[in-house]
Amino acid sequence: MREVEVDAAGVAVVGVPLRQLLIAVGEPLVDVLAAPRGFDVEVRDVVIVDPEEESGSGRSGDFVLVIGARGRAAVRLVRAAAREGAVAVAVKVGAETDVRVLRDTAIDSGIALLGVRPEVRWERLESFARSAIDNARLTTDADVGEALGDLFSLAQTVAAMTDGIVSIEDTASRVLAYSRSDDEVDELRRLSILGRQGPEPYLAMLREWGVYQRLRAGEDVVRIDERPDLGIRRRMAVGIHAGTQPLGSIWVQEGSRPLSERSERALLGAARVAALQLVRQRTEATAGPRFRENLLTGLLDGRIDAQSVADNIGADAAKPAVVVVFTLRPSEPNADRSELELQRAEMTSLISVHASAYRRSALVTTIGSRVYVLLPDLPERSAVASTLSLTREIVAAAKQHLRARVQVGVGSEVRTLDEAAESRNEADRVLDAMTHDLHAEIATISDVRAQVVVSELLTVLQGNERFRDARLTLLQEHDAEHGTGLARSLLAYLEAFGDVRAASDRLHVHPNTLRYRVRRAGEITGIDLSNPAERLNAHLQLLLTRRTRRS
Repeated sequence: MREVEVDAAGVAVVGVPLRQLLIAVGEPLVDVLAAPRGFDVEVRDVVIVDPEEESGSGRSGDFVLVIGARGRAAVRLVRAAAREGAVAVAVKVGAETDVRVLRDTAIDSGIALLGVRPEVRWERLESFARSAIDNARLTTDADVGEALGDLFSLAQTVAAMTDGIVSIEDTASRVLAYSRSDDEVDELRRLSILGRQGPEPYLAMLREWGVYQRLRAGEDVVRIDERPDLGIRRRMAVGIHAGTQPLGSIWVQEGSRPLSERSERALLGAARVAALQLVRQRTEATAGPRFRENLLTGLLDGRIDAQSVADNIGADAAKPAVVVVFTLRPSEPNADRSELELQRAEMTSLISVHASAYRRSALVTTIGSRVYVLLPDLPERSAVASTLSLTREIVAAAKQHLRARVQVGVGSEVRTLDEAAESRNEADRVLDAMTHDLHAEIATISDVRAQVVVSELLTVLQGNERFRDARLTLLQEHDAEHGTGLARSLLAYLEAFGDVRAASDRLHVHPNTLRYRVRRAGEITGIDLSNPAERLNAHLQLLLTRRTRRS
């Protein structure tokens, strides 16, 4: 057991790991920008400073909130906080250049830097942070079992209060915890503990009697009569609920003595305590993975430095890495949204299992409708080959288990973890290019380079009105006014490399009709289609129009 430090008043000075503080505060409030000493440093208090103060923090282990100084103006206070022993500092950042300066300052000073989002109120952040630290002070090593909600301890307490033998089960009748007892247990109790689940014939009988229905319906304590023919003693049970959602149930078997008169009240109170504990367990079970997901999101968005991520996941930031992006392609255009979300969650879980088996330090996160995988610590000579092998395994597993079509864009290998965002951007571009080829499952930049180059050119055109050709705009206006399809016909002609028969077949018109439309388009626009540069320009301009209409 660790020795707990106390202050002058005899109050325990117990901190909380930065990791736990970030989980409690939550991603909507802050972004991790740097964590040069990792996420296990202990935060002991929250202090507020403003630009008028010369010092940054009064004690070692502080989490400093810099109020009133944004961006570069906070550099001095970040350095001061680090000098005086603070482990983390929160600042409202400004431009991207300010973020880089602050991040470099924090890394050099050895202090974690949290970027506070502009809309976040400081008093809200302070309240969340203080609550996290206060909760930690309630869970010192001496009473950690009780404070964290030990279901076995709760079962033992209920047994003492009811004079019975207790088990706590989840909604699938799996035994989560049970009380120790020297008393005689019946066959149901014995089989439940040994098999961690009640025997099916008895469970079926309970369902037939409507016991589970009553337990799911509310907080009423349900009494189940003795069945000597089945070797079953008298029981009482109560449902565990979080609002209207069932979480499980608590069962008390009568032993050698009758159940006490206060059994119903004890069960009702225990159910409410158990609900809090089960909800907390669920939250804690997902908080760690969610924290790792947020780390990857921050790395891919350029908000957190690579070394902080590497230290947290046990990777070497100096070794090659690859980012892979997955997306589901629904088989039906109007697929049910809830079913699609369930498939995506199952796909994410499947990807996580495969990626973790391949690399212990792999990270997986979901951004929008896409699932990203970071594969660090890759061998220099076979990074792409091994990544493609892993990706094929995942796609095959998705077909078999999810019965869903998955498309994957594989980013190029980057030399270090610092460049992971570049691999991510390329993977996104590859996947974007695959949108027009729904049969392709996996692609790298070498597979779709031409499509990616054209897409990048169209993006440049779309973002700069000076590059737009008014002649093609005139052609589209003519089509809208007269109900013609000259622009569409010209695009088909250009895409067929001037092959009139191929283009006319695609448009389902006579070749002479297409020749007339192309000639008429040239007359209206004045574009010389015998000029290669003019043809290329017209092709790009018409592709941009098609992209704009689709979006």
